[in-house]
Amino acid sequence: MMKFTKQNFIFLVGGIIIYVVDIGVDFWVASKYFCQGQYSWSILILCFRGLSSLITQIFSYEWFKNDWEGTNTAKLKWIFLVHVFQCGIFIRYWFALKYGCQAAFKQNSIRDASETDPPDYIQKKSVDAVTDINMLRVFKTFLETTPQLFVQIYILMEHGKNNSYQYAAIIMSFCGISISTVDYQISLRTSLPDKAEFHVLPKLVYLFYKLLTITSWILSISLITLLSVRSSVILLIFLWICGFTWVLKQHTTFCKSKKMEYLYRTVVGIILIFTFFNIKGRKTKVCISIYYATHTVVTLGILSVYMFWKPSIIKDIHFTIVSILTILSLVLGIIFLIVYYRHFHPTAYCRPQEYSDEVDGEAGQRVEIGRFQNFIMQ
Repeated sequence: MMKFTKQNFIFLVGGIIIYVVDIGVDFWVASKYFCQGQYSWSILILCFRGLSSLITQIFSYEWFKNDWEGTNTAKLKWIFLVHVFQCGIFIRYWFALKYGCQAAFKQNSIRDASETDPPDYIQKKSVDAVTDINMLRVFKTFLETTPQLFVQIYILMEHGKNNSYQYAAIIMSFCGISISTVDYQISLRTSLPDKAEFHVLPKLVYLFYKLLTITSWILSISLITLLSVRSSVILLIFLWICGFTWVLKQHTTFCKSKKMEYLYRTVVGIILIFTFFNIKGRKTKVCISIYYATHTVVTLGILSVYMFWKPSIIKDIHFTIVSILTILSLVLGIIFLIVYYRHFHPTAYCRPQEYSDEVDGEAGQRVEIGRFQNFIMQ
């Protein structure tokens, strides 16, 4: 089991700061657009923020309810009220800071935690608290951060105006995606028994794989949106239907209730619009190959449409730069993907059930399986 270190605690504090700054930047950018009379962009940014917050609060409260089922009824009512006011994530950060501080700085208190608790009780609580936060941040990344990045890039390409708040929003989006994807992968590794630690090199390879492929795809969607907003909307809806259908066929078991499970599948369908995730922890060489082959074909198709339908735009330096960036980021992203899966990817995942009697395919040690093992993997 991973030990929660002082470095982990520092990263946790940094994550809180970035989360708060990100909220401030969102409202700052939305207010700037509103003051300029660009009400649609302002409303759209706030809608992404509101949808992301609503979904994360729903899942956060549901997890509290599952964890405290049958106990802490009074606390649950208070927790529910906090989530209604969209502040549930701060409660989770509080628990993570509380247990993380004890685990990282008060090692003696861990040994004396309780005679009824396992020796690593505080360590487990701190890791679990951070893991829950990272799962919620995955939702936020693809329900808010990534769509906002697409909107900001589209506005820059459409209007060609460069403003400091737009660059601030783009930088915060890239920071949010980077931190979320790496922290998520670290949490995934710590949930897998007997897996190698996630060192700096695999972190960087995984980060570049995700960032580059997502960037290429966002630029592609921005290009087709410049041609026709309707075509872009139809494409995104079609991709969501494909992703949602695939998730349904995987028979996911992340949530206890059917309603929450369908909400989870709906959200994962949205995530699959932007990047690939392994839904059930199974071998997905064929699926991931089809996924990125489709992205490549669509990207090349969009660029071809511009060449044949709008040949005059090819002479535009901005279009040339965007086209080069789109192709280059896609190619490099796929190269990093291949490197990651060949050299750094765990070869097996935990079984998605309450307990497993096998460790890496061998009978013996009994391993407890938590909520995270039924979450999306990679």
